Amino acid sequence: MLKASFVNYSETGFFSNLILDYLSGKPELKSFYESEPGFFSFGKKIKERGLKNIDRKLLADVLSEQNKPLNDNAKVLANIELLRSNNTFTVTTGHQLNLFTGPLYFVYKIISTINLAEKLKQEYPYSNFVPVYWMHCEDHDFAEINHIHLFGKKIEWKEEHHGAAGEISTASLRSVINELKTILGESQNANELIALFSEAYLNHSNLADAMRYLCHQLFGSYGLVILDARDKRLKQTFVQQLKEDIFQNIAYKLVSETNSELEALGYKAQVNPREINCFYLAYNKRERIVKTDQGFEVLNTALVFSKAELENELDAYPEKFSPNVVLRPLYQEHILPNLAYIGGAGELSYWLQYKKMFTAAAISFPLLVLRNSVMVVDGSLIAKIEKLSLSAKDFFAPEQKLVNDFIAAHSTSETGIATEQQQLKELFSSIKAKATKVDSTLEASIEAELQKQLRALEQLESRIQRAEKKKHETSLNQIKSIREKLFPGNSLQERHENISAFYLHYGSGFIDILKQNLQPLDCRFMILEAISD
Repeated sequence: MLKASFVNYSETGFFSNLILDYLSGKPELKSFYESEPGFFSFGKKIKERGLKNIDRKLLADVLSEQNKPLNDNAKVLANIELLRSNNTFTVTTGHQLNLFTGPLYFVYKIISTINLAEKLKQEYPYSNFVPVYWMHCEDHDFAEINHIHLFGKKIEWKEEHHGAAGEISTASLRSVINELKTILGESQNANELIALFSEAYLNHSNLADAMRYLCHQLFGSYGLVILDARDKRLKQTFVQQLKEDIFQNIAYKLVSETNSELEALGYKAQVNPREINCFYLAYNKRERIVKTDQGFEVLNTALVFSKAELENELDAYPEKFSPNVVLRPLYQEHILPNLAYIGGAGELSYWLQYKKMFTAAAISFPLLVLRNSVMVVDGSLIAKIEKLSLSAKDFFAPEQKLVNDFIAAHSTSETGIATEQQQLKELFSSIKAKATKVDSTLEASIEAELQKQLRALEQLESRIQRAEKKKHETSLNQIKSIREKLFPGNSLQERHENISAFYLHYGSGFIDILKQNLQPLDCRFMILEAISD
């Protein structure tokens, strides 16, 4: 069993002022979004979104084709069919195609999205809500997705690829899966997980198909719909916005204006727009399009276009044009009947830069929902934490503060010498008053002697504290070890660890445990602690 407790995001030390101020509803930020993501706001959004026309038939047709190999799940297929109806809406998250799902927070994003869709159905029973995972199939930073961390080891897929991630062949992954198998061992849960990864990556030829299968197996029973937006027909509907970006630089102008406004309020912009915010896709390449004196060129290729030629290319081959992090949200909201985007703190930070761009494009700006954040603490760590008379929550403090507080709480005597320092200053002040009545030139030497004695006291204080630390050396080493396990590399557990470590212990039930505990729109950081049954 796992017991939930909570920490306010402001107490964790891992969230930016921008996100903390957004969550608290700071008035100065209200112009950068439409409404706080409460259930009343969703009611208004449902009415507004219902008035926006999208090509629902095209969307459902594409999704049906993409999910046809996974047609064993009636709930997913039913959700796709529901999208043909005007009273059906989506809640969406997006993520890269990380190897073996990557860091834990990917799982939390998906479950946050599923839970929000279910909660909305309870609140608004006459509408339907479909959870959508938008696969970032066109991202091309392979170094970000080609590895996981597990039990202190980095398991890395060494493959040369520079194009869209979804096209990467999975043929060379067998050795990586074998390495993972060696680390996980031979338990029932380990064998089950290896079988799942093997089926996903070794029986599907590219990373997009592998990730779709893997996520379908993990989350399909909850009706999660998975979208690969590279489809030519979907991109054809977005050509006008692509032209406005390439030829008029609208996104660049509006997002730059917003960035200046955020910076004037003391916030740092998460992303900086380019004049042209889309790439050109070719075999094993995803390269920027840039304007030149002669027209346009695709960097690191021999491709050059006049304005007319590039317009013709957009009309004929829209699938060759790939929106970047600035333009992709606009594309997403253009093709989906979406109410909310569920993302991490970094993602929501850049979404707050885009409202002007959405308004200019007459595309609905979604409600922005911070995904759930979780730290899972296993039973062995709980026992060690309790033995130290600490709580898991205490470990959100910086390591040095943890150490100092522990020493202060467990010292047999007061190690600080602030009182003695003050007494020494008062003594020298009295001496100085007497001496200067006799000879005013003695003041400088008395002051110098005071500083010498204060430094000596400080050295004695350091020696006392070192002795106190040595006395508690075993406990302090345990504190440092526990904190490193909970915050590997001084980062949140969810940004480092992979689901495999927890699947070993809980099996597929780990997903169910998370789903039962995570609450949509709960703006607190969750700690899940193992307790005995």
